[in-house]
Amino acid sequence: MSTNRARRVIDQICGHSYEETPMILELMPCGACDPILKLVNSAVTKASNNMDLKETSLLVSKAEVKERPTRKKIRPQA
Repeated sequence: MSTNRARRVIDQICGHSYEETPMILELMPCGACDPILKLVNSAVTKASNNMDLKETSLLVSKAEVKERPTRKKIRPQA
């Protein structure tokens, strides 16, 4: 998945509550939505188990997508 596609999805869910986020991601026709939905669900589970927070009070305040380093292609020379 490219970073531009993931950024488009992330920009849509920032600032929304956890209750709205799965609905937004399920209605978007982008392939990047499934991994981001899994990531959001994992973060909510960790927050509710480790910090004893309620799922209804959680908000997506910040999300980042960073580019990975590119590899140089090796070109054999005679």
